[in-house]
Amino acid sequence: MRIWENQAISTSKVIFGGNASRQRHKTVRSRILSTLLALAAFIVAGCASQPGTPYTLDASPLAFVDQVGAKTADQRARFREIVCAVNEESGRDFPGYRPCSEIVHFFYDEPPGSGKTVYLGAARSKLHIAVVAGLGAECFADQIRPLQFALGHLRSLGYRTSYIRVDGLSSSARNGQEIRDAVIDMGLGTADERLILVGYSKGAPDIIEGLVAYPELQERVAAVITVAGAVGGSPLSNDAPEWMMSLLEYLPGSDCEEGDGRALESLRPAIRRQFLSTHSLPEGTGYYSLGTFAPREQISTPLRDGYDELSKIDPRNDGQMIFYDQIVPGGALLGFVKSDHWAVGMPIARQYPTLAPYVVDRNAFPREVVLEAAVRHVEEQLLTPPHVGTEDQISLKRQD
Repeated sequence: MRIWENQAISTSKVIFGGNASRQRHKTVRSRILSTLLALAAFIVAGCASQPGTPYTLDASPLAFVDQVGAKTADQRARFREIVCAVNEESGRDFPGYRPCSEIVHFFYDEPPGSGKTVYLGAARSKLHIAVVAGLGAECFADQIRPLQFALGHLRSLGYRTSYIRVDGLSSSARNGQEIRDAVIDMGLGTADERLILVGYSKGAPDIIEGLVAYPELQERVAAVITVAGAVGGSPLSNDAPEWMMSLLEYLPGSDCEEGDGRALESLRPAIRRQFLSTHSLPEGTGYYSLGTFAPREQISTPLRDGYDELSKIDPRNDGQMIFYDQIVPGGALLGFVKSDHWAVGMPIARQYPTLAPYVVDRNAFPREVVLEAAVRHVEEQLLTPPHVGTEDQISLKRQD
């Protein structure tokens, strides 16, 4: 079983003698991690060029996804209300604090908020939040995991959390089966506990393929939250050879195997578009998309080549993904946060501060605030009776 429940990695707890030995060990780990990150960014970056398309918020993000025939629910206004309320309540308690206006992008077509009170107490439902990480994450899972501090915050609020470990270098089809097996094995704590899967980066299509393929997984998952999800793939994967990804398994400190070696293939836009156009999202599960993009000056240096390459298509990208490719067609759009692809999910600079000035120089971000807001939003939706007749409660399922 590949589940890590209620864990946050802390290299300071690894004992290798005295304080000096522990510090040396952490320094070595940070150097290894920087090498892994640099290689991963290089593999998918391609050749860089200067952006040639203007950066604007004047075009509706929904216009890019509804053309596939699936109505996407616009829940940006309510999510913004929840983010701002959480940030006002506890944002200053965490690293990366910033005003709410600097957390979430505001598009011209965003509807006004509801004005409803935002509940900020302990968890109201028995929810289990399980994270599925992205491309190559298995290779350095012993050094850092996505959202690890944010999950600790969720536990303090009364939510149960865990990680589902999938192959870092395998296809979404293979990882979908691994997610199915892990969920079946984990069991839910009580009869009324509900499972929310959080798919970061490639974890999003891995979850989606698992749900489509396995009815026994569908009946156990109440909702899916995609965070910088590679739902529509990334153009950067088109020219990246699979053999380069296999280099990750041979680097010092890496802990992963090649698997089926088709991870990059699963990220190619043509593959993702074909899958979405030939499969319907299972009924009974809610799909919530949280995207990322930022101006170039807010992108960490190793991701800027990828940002420039993607900017040939659209500058509203996070260094790995274009903004509209992060939306689940037929689901609900929570919004887009001002972050690059790593900052929203990977607390690299917080775990390894020595990397911040040189490698991940734009990694500070209020991950605790954003993940809490996303979970509270979904919890609110799950507690709302169906057919209440409001825009926010329309069906989240893909229409055939």
